[in-house]
Amino acid sequence: MAWKNLKQKSLADALIVEHAALTELDDVHALLDWSRLEAYVMSIHNKAAGEKAWPPLMMFKALLLQSWYKLSDPQLEKQLARDLLFRRFVGLGLDQSVPDHSTLWRFRQKLANGVWDTLLQEINDQLSSQQLYIKAGEISIVDASVIQAKQNRPNKGVGGNSTQDKEAGYNVKASSDGKRKTTYGYKAHIAVEEDGFIKATAFTSGNVHDSKCLVPLLSGAESAVYADSAYKSEPHDALLAARGSKNCILDRAYRNTPLTDAQKQRNQRHSGIRSIVERVFGVLKLHYGMGQARYLGLVRNFTRFGLMCIAYNLKRGVAIQRDLQTR
Repeated sequence: MAWKNLKQKSLADALIVEHAALTELDDVHALLDWSRLEAYVMSIHNKAAGEKAWPPLMMFKALLLQSWYKLSDPQLEKQLARDLLFRRFVGLGLDQSVPDHSTLWRFRQKLANGVWDTLLQEINDQLSSQQLYIKAGEISIVDASVIQAKQNRPNKGVGGNSTQDKEAGYNVKASSDGKRKTTYGYKAHIAVEEDGFIKATAFTSGNVHDSKCLVPLLSGAESAVYADSAYKSEPHDALLAARGSKNCILDRAYRNTPLTDAQKQRNQRHSGIRSIVERVFGVLKLHYGMGQARYLGLVRNFTRFGLMCIAYNLKRGVAIQRDLQTR
C-alpha cells in the first residue's frame, strides 16, 4: 500500500517565521516515540488499490487535535487547512492538501475496531520509561460518569420510528440536592493512578451499574483500590483480599443499618484520594466535551472517548514533565 509522502518540505515551509504560537504542541510531540505508535495503526485505513492514502499516523495525530480542541470533522478539516500549528503537529507542508471531513470520519470508523487498550498501554509504558508515570506500587482509583446521548429524547422521526439512540440507556442517580436525576445516554468508566493518569477504560450504556466494570478495569497488581460505595460488595471484597490489594472502597449504609462512626471516619480518610478520579472527569467534561455524546451508537462514542483519554494522558505527561523541570 502506498502512502502520501509528507516528509519533504517545500520552499514555502522554509519561509515560515518561527513564533511561540507555532511551537505550543512541540512538547507533546517530543514526549513520545511516535514510530512505536505508528506500528499499531499502520494497517488501519488500508486499501488495496487507488490513490495514495493518508499516512495512518498523521490521521491519528489529527484526531488527537480534534480531542484537544473539541472540533467536529468539518471543523477539523478547516483547521488543518488554515492553522500552521495543526499542520506542524501532523507534519503537513504548506503545499500539501488536507484530508476532507469524510476521510477523517472513515478513518475513525476503522479505528473503532478496537486498539484503545493497546495504544493507551503503549503511551503509558513510554511515559513510565521517562519516570513520568510511576508504576511501582501503583494504586487504582475507579469511577464512572454519565454521558448524555446525542439523541436522548424519544421523538418520532420518518415513518413514526423513535429517533432516540437505541444503544444508550437510562441512568438514574441521586444528585447533591437529594433529587433523582435521570439521564439517557452512556457511561464512561475509568481507572486512574494517583498522579491522574488514566490506566484503563470501559464504555457501556447508561443503565449498566458502575460495579459491573470494576474487575475489567483492574490490572490485578494494584497495591490498593479506591472507589465509591457503589462498588462495595462481598465478591469485590473477597477478590481484593485474594489479590493482596488494600481495599479502600467506601463503605455504604443500608436501610436500618447506618454507617458507624468508624466507617464514616474510614470513608472520609479515603475520599481525599478517591477525589482524584473526579478531577480527571472534570477535565474531560470541561476541556474535551465528554459530557455530551457527539455520535449515535456505543462503538462510535467509545472511539471518541478512547481518543479523549489518550489525548488527556499526553497533556498530563507534559504537565508533569514541566513541573519536574522547574523544581
